[in-house]
Formats: sequence, structure tokens, C-alpha cells
Amino acid sequence: MKKITMLCLMLFAVQSAFAQTQLAKLTADWERGKVFTKEYLDAMPDDGYAFKPTPEIRTFAQQMGHLADANFAFISAATGKAKPMEASVEKMADQSKAAISKATMDSYDYVITALKGMTEADMAKDVKVFGMDMKAGVAFEKAFEHQTHHRGQSTVYIRLKGATPPKEKLF
Repeated sequence: MKKITMLCLMLFAVQSAFAQTQLAKLTADWERGKVFTKEYLDAMPDDGYAFKPTPEIRTFAQQMGHLADANFAFISAATGKAKPMEASVEKMADQSKAAISKATMDSYDYVITALKGMTEADMAKDVKVFGMDMKAGVAFEKAFEHQTHHRGQSTVYIRLKGATPPKEKLF
């Protein structure tokens, strides 16, 4: 009986350590994503924020605003905490480099602060994001996937403006 109890305690300890490692990894990924996105925001010349490669798609500023809006929306739904700004970054009147960069970085700070306050139990909670049921941890993962997707799209915008996008930052 003592061996079974000891084995269960050891398994629980390993599981807890793994979950904390997963939270630490996800936090580190978001911190890396923030730095990478800042490099993209900095790489685009000021006059490129209003640039649209074709008439039917977003400007660079709107693209980054959309990324920020989704960061706020996913994580607000995952944590139940109110977004720090109710207005849409994508639709802000001020679409300048300074305004979009600040709002986008604020969205990363919001995600990272939320992650640092999460526990394994929090990540396993059922939440509803954009009408879909998922675990809170999945919402953080999907938000990360989303920001990666839109940041990647902005590479083309930067190149079309004659600037050089940042080098890949996988690690």
C-alpha cells in the first residue's frame, strides 16, 4: 500500500512539473513572439502603415491591429478577464506607427501577464471562444497560432515597401 501511495505521489509530482514546464514554455513562446512582432512593427517604414498591397485587403496597420484585437479577444475569453481596451485596434482612428505599435505591444503584455497568472487547473478549464468550446490552454495556443499567421502575412507588406523583414525567430 505504501508503494502505491508513493508511486501516485511521484506521478502527481511529475505531472505537475510537466504542466509548469508547459506553462513556462508557452510563456517563453509568447515573449519571443512579442519581440519578433516588435521587430516587424519597427521594420515597416512610417509611411508603410497605410499601405495595402491590393485594394481588398487590410493595410499593414489594420493587419497588426487585427492581430492585437485577436490577442485581447482570445485571452479575455480564456481567462474571463476584461480586455484593457474595448475599442478595436484595427479600427482605431489613429493608425500611425506609434499608435499601432503601442496597442500591439499592449496586447502581448496582456497575454503574457495573463499566462503568468495561470495555473495548470486554470489551463484545463472549459471556456467558450468565438462560440467554440475549448480548454483555456487551447485558447492560448490558438491565439499564438493566429498571431504567427498574421505576422507572417505582413512579411509581404514590408518587402513590397522596399524594407527588409526581420530574420526568422524560432528560438
